Amino acid sequence: MIRYFGKQSLKVPTTRFMLNSMKRLMSTVDEVILQTSGDKGVITLNRPKALNALNLTMIRKIFPSLKEWEKDKSMVIIKGAGDKAFCAGGDVRAVTESGKKGGSLPQEFFREEYMLNNLIGTYQVPYIALIHGITMGGGVGLSVHGQYRVATEKTLFAMPEMAIGLFPDVGGSYFLPRLGGKLGLYLALTGHRLKGLDVLRAGIATHFVESSSLQQLENELLDSKNPVQEVPKILSKYTSKCDNGQPFSLSQHMQTINKCFSAPSVEEILILLEKEGTQWAKEILNTLNKMSPTSMKVALKQLEEGSVKSLQECLSMEYRLTQRFCQDHDFYEGVRAVLIDRDNTPKWKPATLEEVTTAKVNSYFDPLPSNELEL
Repeated sequence: MIRYFGKQSLKVPTTRFMLNSMKRLMSTVDEVILQTSGDKGVITLNRPKALNALNLTMIRKIFPSLKEWEKDKSMVIIKGAGDKAFCAGGDVRAVTESGKKGGSLPQEFFREEYMLNNLIGTYQVPYIALIHGITMGGGVGLSVHGQYRVATEKTLFAMPEMAIGLFPDVGGSYFLPRLGGKLGLYLALTGHRLKGLDVLRAGIATHFVESSSLQQLENELLDSKNPVQEVPKILSKYTSKCDNGQPFSLSQHMQTINKCFSAPSVEEILILLEKEGTQWAKEILNTLNKMSPTSMKVALKQLEEGSVKSLQECLSMEYRLTQRFCQDHDFYEGVRAVLIDRDNTPKWKPATLEEVTTAKVNSYFDPLPSNELEL
């Protein structure tokens, strides 16, 4: 679930950095801790009670540091404090609260978040995301575009934006269509959660490590003399130790997923699922029928277009979509139902797929009158 929480003042247990020459750059609330060990940098998202949810203040601390470290560091590691989450999502509740008042946060948050996503996707030194625990929404954006994503048995991945009347953003239009078959569209429309080795099997994680070995892995990475050459060998060594050959949990359903989610419209996807008649297909139908009809139709077009676009083109397109969603009904209603009142009974407008016209969907993709995101 995408989460928003207020500011916290929390501490992260000290690690082996205490033994090295260390530079700590800390804000007054320590929502992000930046550490250096020799020529390597470590970013710790430090809001464990908030499941390390990402806000604009954190983005504005991470971005310039990454820019600077790209010049003089040989490697960067990003991780989350605590044992529950890498990053459970973005500050969407604050975005909707600002949007209702005509504030600037809907522009600032998404623009700067996507600029950070793009920086990660084009980073010139090894960037390693330790995606231990919940990794959703904004947390996916902080990891999936980087060179290395290391999952653990406690990793829980999802793109749950359909349930709050948004769309799979943070570059979802780029990475989701590039997963095997129609898996990406399935994950986008259903918000299906992948756990542990499944995150590796799906191609979202590049490597895997048991959580009990995370600190040992981090230490070994920080001790590497030539990260470009040594990091892939180190990560592969840990992966091979714990990859037990467990099959992908969705493998038995991939034929159905590829068949049904290849349909040219959301309506036809539902028809094909209904024809399947299996208990699994019925459960998927039930899930899709709860989602925002507008979000599903926009997401289908989004992933179709993203399949042939660069990451930069995808993020620029997604920025347009965010601004259109912030001008419409469903995003605000979804956040209300899921995150504020928590009644989980959103009243979507339009309420049916048939009412969401092609013209309405296309209007979300039209150029903005001003202030496009250029990367």
